[in-house]
Amino acid sequence: MKKEDLKKKLTPLQYHVTQEQGTERPFQNEYWNHHADGIYVDIVSGEPLFSSLDKFDSGCGWPSFAKPLTTVNTKLDKSFGMMRTEVRSKDADSHLGHLFTDGPTELGGYRYCINSASLRFIPKKDLEKEGYGEYKKLFEK
Repeated sequence: MKKEDLKKKLTPLQYHVTQEQGTERPFQNEYWNHHADGIYVDIVSGEPLFSSLDKFDSGCGWPSFAKPLTTVNTKLDKSFGMMRTEVRSKDADSHLGHLFTDGPTELGGYRYCINSASLRFIPKKDLEKEGYGEYKKLFEK
């Protein structure tokens, strides 16, 4: 998708985060304290990224997940004088956030710290109608 089209589709914050490697404010974003069942998809492409079942409260002010639903890309990020692992969506190459190794050990030890502005939430009840029916089985007990 062309930059001009993305600027029309996304809010200024969504564009800044996904296309310019921006970061939203902690504790002041849509999903940091969100607890509904469902999946989170890339705001740009709609590709499935994370499940609410793998979300945990890390205390950092951004949504944190123990693992992705599907493959995400990672790359070294040396911005701001730090060495971090950037997380990007596979299909749209959207900047999502960063990966850290300080997650709960019982969940595998990883913390995917993701910007809410890079995500769209699909509630469990809407998975089928939104085209994500294959993920309904995650929430069946």
